[in-house]
Amino acid sequence: MVIRRIIRENGRDYIKTYLFAAFCLVLVAATTAFMAWIMEAVINEAFAKKNASMIWLICGSVLAAFVIRGAASYGQAVALAQVGNNLVARYQQRMINHLMSLGVSFFGETRSAQIAAQISQNVSGIRDVMNLTITSFARDLLTLIALLVVMVTKDPILSLIVFVGAPPVLIALRYIAKRLRSATRESINLNSRVLSAMQETVQGITIVKAFTMEEQISARTSSLIKAAEGRSNRIARLTERTSPLTEIVAGMAISGVIAYAAFRSIYNDVLPGAFFSFITALLLAYDPARRLARLQISLERAVVNARMIYEILDEEPTQGDRPGASDISIERAEIEFRHVGFGYGQGVPVLNDVSFTAEAGKTTAIVGPSGAGKSTLISLVPRFYDPSSGQVLIDGVDIATVTKKSLRQQIAYVSQQPWLFEGSIRDNLRYARPDATDAEIEDAARLANAHEFILAQPMGYDTQLGENGVNLSGGQRQRISIARALVRDAPILLLDEATSALDNESEAAVQKALESAMRNRTVLVIAHRLSTIARADRIVVMQAGRVIESGSHADLTGTRGGLYARLQAFSEIDEAATGPDTGEDAHADVEGDKA
Repeated sequence: MVIRRIIRENGRDYIKTYLFAAFCLVLVAATTAFMAWIMEAVINEAFAKKNASMIWLICGSVLAAFVIRGAASYGQAVALAQVGNNLVARYQQRMINHLMSLGVSFFGETRSAQIAAQISQNVSGIRDVMNLTITSFARDLLTLIALLVVMVTKDPILSLIVFVGAPPVLIALRYIAKRLRSATRESINLNSRVLSAMQETVQGITIVKAFTMEEQISARTSSLIKAAEGRSNRIARLTERTSPLTEIVAGMAISGVIAYAAFRSIYNDVLPGAFFSFITALLLAYDPARRLARLQISLERAVVNARMIYEILDEEPTQGDRPGASDISIERAEIEFRHVGFGYGQGVPVLNDVSFTAEAGKTTAIVGPSGAGKSTLISLVPRFYDPSSGQVLIDGVDIATVTKKSLRQQIAYVSQQPWLFEGSIRDNLRYARPDATDAEIEDAARLANAHEFILAQPMGYDTQLGENGVNLSGGQRQRISIARALVRDAPILLLDEATSALDNESEAAVQKALESAMRNRTVLVIAHRLSTIARADRIVVMQAGRVIESGSHADLTGTRGGLYARLQAFSEIDEAATGPDTGEDAHADVEGDKA
């Protein structure tokens, strides 16, 4: 049960604060009941018997009750707010830590915007479950019990009139809560999709504008918004059905009590003090009774939110380190693919029996048509995915037997699409190696041909970046991404179309810098221009997930009818047609695959 799990995970850590809050709530309940109880003395002694000596005692008691109640209300409110805020922060941190432990496959199957929206909407459910539980039992239930005791002691017969209306209300509330459960979950899912659609639209606004997609996006989002609105309205109708029900029952009970008490006072000359005390207790009991009546509904919504958070927290990492996995120590950095096969989920295999060796300290280029499996192959080296068959070995060690952290610490990676994070340019470069000095960061930026344009920014290396570096050009973002990899200073360098966003002049400068950075490193590189790959020590040509050719540039171009030779011929034709300064290779077959 979700409530039991939440209490088990958090109750012990906050037990002192919750005990203090519960003590304050008990004081609130006691002083509320005292106010109802003392009304008999107020009416009988002050107004019926005109006993002046009791007035000061009564007034002092009432003042003391209100002071205690005010202090207790303040204490419990602050205590519960602090615990609630800490719970939200704790689960936010727990969520981000858990998400970091999940494999890349989880994020490939789940939309990032939807994850963010779901977390932002649901993480407060944990806090609400705890706060509703403590306030309902320590304040509302105790207050109601104390007031019921006052009512029964003042007039048992009047109390019986009130109790008759309770069973129908409880039955109706149970029925409403059952229907509310499914509606709440549907509403949360729809609102997550709405926020996801909005976030994606903002992130891709240039594409939206370029392809005049405004009306299409608006129409698609409109259907989601209307569906979410409908579910929210249904929740409102279900939730608020308790109001007329409780009001009608309360009205019938109170009117019955007034009628009975009035006739008894008129015909039997009974002093009105007990009645006023009873009616005060009854009126004060209405609010806690109403909150308790709605507790199951409020708790149901909070539990649904909490359950959706636990669905993510209970997601098992698919690429955990094997038991007894050791840290890898890379010396030569020779990478061997031995009969490697891989497929995403239950789909068609992307790699089939791939075998070759990337020699230590040399550059191995991977070439092939789009969809050949090049990027997928590179992603196996840092274990973003694990092969479904075969092995990937570094210096003869199967990387599946080592810890991912030690493996990735010795790999520098530049992806097709450079991704920059919130913070300054310097912060983004230092992510590669937190202990890197400013001098090392600037040296890496010079190697990546980025130093000059960084200095041209308003605050140089301390310039704050927009979302994913939106205030930089694509080529500038890519060069910062390359500089970040160079800061890593790792023995293995993976370049997945690292120069795809650069013009010819920038690419030439970066290529020259990379040649220097590649020395004494093992490099796997994918590039969309064959001219970039021609300098590699070895070229592996892939097609349909298989290695079909392998050798040096001279060897492969001399093979008549070979795929590499055909791609080279197309590349030369394209360069002649587009000119050397376009910075683009028009032929789709030599673009990086996006498997």
